[in-house]
Amino acid sequence: MIRVTAAAMLLATASTAWAETHRISPGEGAQERLQEALILAQPGDTVVLEAGRFELTDGLSLDVDGVTLRGAGMDASVLDFTNQAGSGEGLLITSDHVTLRNFAVENAKGDGIKSKGADQIIYHALRVEWTNGPDASNGAYGIYPVEASNILVQDSIVRGASDAGIYVGQSENIIVRRNYVYENVAGIEIENSNFAEVTHNIAGRNTGGILVFDLPGLPKVGGGNVVVANNIVASNNTDNFAPEGNIVAAVPYGTGVMVMANKGVQVVNNAFEDNLTSHIMLIAYIQEYDDERYEPRPVDVLIAGNSYGAGGSAPDIAGGEMIAAAFGGALPPILTDGLHKRLSIEDTVPVISLGMERVGQSRAEAKPQLINALAAADTARFAPVTLPEGMEARVQ
Repeated sequence: MIRVTAAAMLLATASTAWAETHRISPGEGAQERLQEALILAQPGDTVVLEAGRFELTDGLSLDVDGVTLRGAGMDASVLDFTNQAGSGEGLLITSDHVTLRNFAVENAKGDGIKSKGADQIIYHALRVEWTNGPDASNGAYGIYPVEASNILVQDSIVRGASDAGIYVGQSENIIVRRNYVYENVAGIEIENSNFAEVTHNIAGRNTGGILVFDLPGLPKVGGGNVVVANNIVASNNTDNFAPEGNIVAAVPYGTGVMVMANKGVQVVNNAFEDNLTSHIMLIAYIQEYDDERYEPRPVDVLIAGNSYGAGGSAPDIAGGEMIAAAFGGALPPILTDGLHKRLSIEDTVPVISLGMERVGQSRAEAKPQLINALAAADTARFAPVTLPEGMEARVQ
């Protein structure tokens, strides 16, 4: 055992000592030179994007562990996929311990940056944008880690995604913090994932600001233990531009935070303003499914310490105008379909229930009412998500 440990330490030291820096400049042949550098890089290497606009005609990929891809800044080094021939990602990562930082991806035909099965990945100070603004022809996801553990997404900007700006799916141990997401269908979405912190972000001018979902039929089902805290969630009133058939195509414009079919979610210490449907919405999954593992209702949700500005004055739900009128011209800050299981609200704000009695019931049968007596949620305050030692040091 001592020999193995010593050998591992020696290998790590050697890898650092032999690490190389590959500098790639924009201009003629940049596509080939950059992809070649990503293929030939060794663990510990850094591929540097020099300042300028890289006009690319195909997607890029990286499958080498321990590589850093670094630019001169999110407005200085730009990977421009406007003329991308295929419909895939702009950049696809399938290796572990990768750091992506300080560059931009524009106008990818598919997702902006996707990582699949890539553990200990860092997305830092990136900009992913579809420069034409909200459009159904834009790629689905801006920053898109999936099927992984130990994920950090921070200090980044995403605009124009036709599904979600920042999406983390089927993963665990996740931190999404200090990002600015705007003019996406969903600003930030945590789906079928566990142990996630979504904190200190600004989600504005999306269709829905922050979504916490769980869906049936996926390899990983049973998402939960998600904290949504200290975010600014404002003016998420962009018309829904998701392609028809996408699950987020059903998200009403004017949604601040939506929790659907997730367990152990905390929505705490956020600032809400000018979300025209509802600042916080709790709903059950209403489509048919055949998955015995699946719980379609929100369970054990805690809402506490939030501040609520104006909102709810033009709800994008069936009968929304009449329901708002019945409550003095605007819905209360929190809306539930009534199917939640154990909801604890420590904020002294009114809650409106649509009075649904069974999963799958048509919302046209809603019986809106104010509710006050709420069963306490069996939801403890979670310990902070801790990433592996040394991971965050890669961007310090």
